Amino acid sequence: MVITTTTIDGTTARVRPYGAIDHDTLPAVREAVTALPLQVTDVVWDMRDVPFMDAAGLHLLTDTPAGPRRHPARRTAAVERLTPQPLWLLHLAAALFPTAGFDRLLAEIPPYQAA
Repeated sequence: MVITTTTIDGTTARVRPYGAIDHDTLPAVREAVTALPLQVTDVVWDMRDVPFMDAAGLHLLTDTPAGPRRHPARRTAAVERLTPQPLWLLHLAAALFPTAGFDRLLAEIPPYQAA
């Protein structure tokens, strides 16, 4: 089970999930974004309380819809405060799929440091 908290400041929403993000928990986390008001154009994912994510988390970070049947536009996404495993996964995805846009999410995150 994943719980999220969301704060909105103007057109930016900060979404903070608590728990692992995988295929089973993805719908609940995605709902936090689809429930946002239409004036929100930017989503910042605060991942400090996500100890693990799989490919479902990668989809979450790169597919940020404005909401089902309400508006066709996409929202921009940023990510911060990644814990070691999600950070490693994001770096791996960026290396394996250089045209998928994962490097854009990593632009302001320090390079992955192996323990």
